[in-house]
This record gives sequence, structure tokens and C-alpha cells, in this order.
Amino acid sequence: MLSIIGIITILVIVTLLISGRVSPIVAMVLPPIFAMFVAGYSFNDLGVFFSDGINSVISVAIMFIFAIIFFGIMQDVGLFEPIINKMVALSRGNVVLVAVVTVIIAVIAQLDGSGASTFLISITALLPLYVRLGMNPYLLLLLVAGAAAIVNMIPWGGPLGRVASVLETDVTELWYPLIKIQVIGIFLMLALAVGMGFREKRLIEKRKATGQTLKIDLSNSILNDESDETLKRPKLLWANALLALIILGILMSGLLPAGLAFLIGVAIALPLNYRTPKEQMGRIQAHASNALTMASIIIAAGLFLGILNGTGMLTAIANDAVKVLPSFLAQYLHIIIGVLGVPFDLLLSTDAYYFALFPVVEQIGLTYGIDSLSTAYAMIIGNIVGTFVSPLAPAVWLALGLSGLEMGKHLKYSFFWMWGLSITMLFIAVLLGVIQI
Repeated sequence: MLSIIGIITILVIVTLLISGRVSPIVAMVLPPIFAMFVAGYSFNDLGVFFSDGINSVISVAIMFIFAIIFFGIMQDVGLFEPIINKMVALSRGNVVLVAVVTVIIAVIAQLDGSGASTFLISITALLPLYVRLGMNPYLLLLLVAGAAAIVNMIPWGGPLGRVASVLETDVTELWYPLIKIQVIGIFLMLALAVGMGFREKRLIEKRKATGQTLKIDLSNSILNDESDETLKRPKLLWANALLALIILGILMSGLLPAGLAFLIGVAIALPLNYRTPKEQMGRIQAHASNALTMASIIIAAGLFLGILNGTGMLTAIANDAVKVLPSFLAQYLHIIIGVLGVPFDLLLSTDAYYFALFPVVEQIGLTYGIDSLSTAYAMIIGNIVGTFVSPLAPAVWLALGLSGLEMGKHLKYSFFWMWGLSITMLFIAVLLGVIQI
């Protein structure tokens, strides 16, 4: 009975998340509470499940709040702009170099863990250049999407925080084995950029020879929006760069908890760049919306997981699934789900994938002796590359709005390249021992 209730609950949550009719908070709070009462538990049990769930995710929620505010301030002061502007200037006229620089810019821009800001920075800087050189703007989306997704394995990027919440583990510890996969992934993206750059160069030459042009309609683009120059602090560039490097160094060394490191970073960055309390609070308020949105989703997930774990629903689902799943297939379930990770991006939101699907796969894997971390890494690597080709990712719609391009054509141009990259990285992770079989 618990298994049936649990499966129905997860299906309801996934359906609500896919539909987009309600926020993730509604989807992950109301259905599990209703299911808990149906299973015969009381209000007292609900309080216990909530406390257990919150204890497992509170450190992740705190980290998200201050990481987003910190990197938001770094963007406000213009920390990344000189680097990006220099690379844009150096690459003018060379199609292959422009493609390579696109990947580098996306990698730098995604360090704040926000896909929205990455597309905002990359497209604003590079789309006019692509148009001027006659390059396909869908190539720009492909390269930015792939590079940003790989960098998004950072602890404050989102997916790792969700997995850490489910496994009740430290998000930075979860990240360490993925660093080498990220490095390899970035080199793979650079190689893809070179290959696609030469391909694009041939297409441009062919169009010139036949007198054709690549018609690009930018009438729907909103690239004319200007950033607030009054917030930038060019004279404090090196001070901000040093601060960012110190905070990242502390994070990678594990010297302090991630949330505390970013809290200290925010406390230093505010008076360093903005003198009055009003200006400082203004920067916090400007980024509080994004920070609290992610933190509230993490807390809602804590309740959801607390109920499913506390009632024993996940264990019941896993045990019953084992009875009907062929053993030769079940022992490779994490690899199978990893291979299908990018297609899952078209069907499941990030929350549904990590909060609804992952816990079930992880429990089944444990039954067959598959380590939870192997399941986590297989599902992260297999899925994350496709994050920004999914219509369920809000940042993708921002990218399309900025560029005036179409979702259908973006999917057609980018989907199979991203799926191939995902499978390649999954295979490399198995060879390196990050994922155990």
C-alpha cells in the first residue's frame, strides 16, 4: 500500500512540475502531506518529518542564498566584463576563434551558477558579432548551453544542491570528484567549438560563393537593454577579483562551510563597493528574489523528502520495483538513466528529475549494491548537459527572448550534439572510476 501511495504521489508531483501550472513549492508540499494522511500518519508525524527533512537541507539552502547574492554583487560591480570584452576584441573576424571564445565566455559567466545571467552576458556580448560575421546564431546558443551546463556542476549551481539534499551530504564533498569531469567536459566543448567553427566557416564561404546570406530576424530581440553603469566599480576591479578568488579558494579547500564562506564574502563585498547602508541593502534586495526562490524550493524539497523517507514510501517503492525488475537490468539502472538523462530533460524539470526520480533510482541501486554516489554522478553527468536545451528551463526562454530565436529550431540544432556530449562524458566518468559499474 505504501508503494502505491508513494508512486501516485511522485507521479502527481512530476505531473504538476511538468505542467507548470503551480510553483515547485506547491507541487512538493501539498501532495506528500495529503499522501501522508492517506497512509495513516498524523499531524504530530508531519512535524517530525518536517524537522528531519529541514535538517537535511538547511545548509544547502543557506549556501544558495549567499552564493547567489555574492556573485550577483560581483556582476553588479562589473568583475567579469573586462575579461569578456578583451576576448571579444581579440576574436573579431575569425569564425573559429569566435566559437572558441564563446565557450570561454560562457564558462566564466556561469561561475555564478545562474543560467539566466550567463545567457544575458554571452548573448549580449556575442550575438552582434555572430550577425556581423554571418555566423548561425543557433551555434551561439549551442555553445553557450553546453559550456554553461558543464560548469553548472558547481556546488551553488542547482543540481548538486538538490542531490546533496536527497543524500544528506555536504555539497562540496559531492563536487570534488566532478571537478575533473568538468575540466574534461570544457575541453570537449572547446573541441566541439573548433569543429563547429570550421563547419560554420565553410558554410559562410559557400553562401558567399553563391551570393546567399544568412537572414536573421532580430526584431524580437531585447538586446538594446542597458545595464546600470552606476553600480560598476572599475577602480576596485582587482580588489573584487582577489575577494572572489579567496572565497572560491576557501570553498575548494573545505576550510569553511560553503554557506559561511559566501556569507563572509557578501559581508566584505558590500562595504568594499557600496558606502552607504541604503546602497548595500539595495544590492541585497536586488538579488534576494533569486536567492530566496531557490532556497524556498530547497526547503520545500526537504519536507517532501522528509515525508517520503519518514513514512517508508521510498523504501517500499524500491523493494517492490526490485521484485519486478530483471536483475540483469537493475544492476545497470544508474547507467541506463544516465544515458537517457538528456531526453529526460524534455520530460522532467530539474526538480522532478532530482527530487522525484533520483531518490527512487538511488534506493533501487542500493538493493543491487550500487553505491549512492555512483547513481548520483551517473544521473548528474547524464542529465546536466541537456539542461539548457530543455523547454522546461526558464533560462532557455530568456536566451530565446534575448536573441529572437525559436525553441523548435534550437532543439533541432542542439539536442543531439548535447546528447552525444552527455554520453561521452558519462563513458569517461566510468573509465575514470567516478561512476562504478
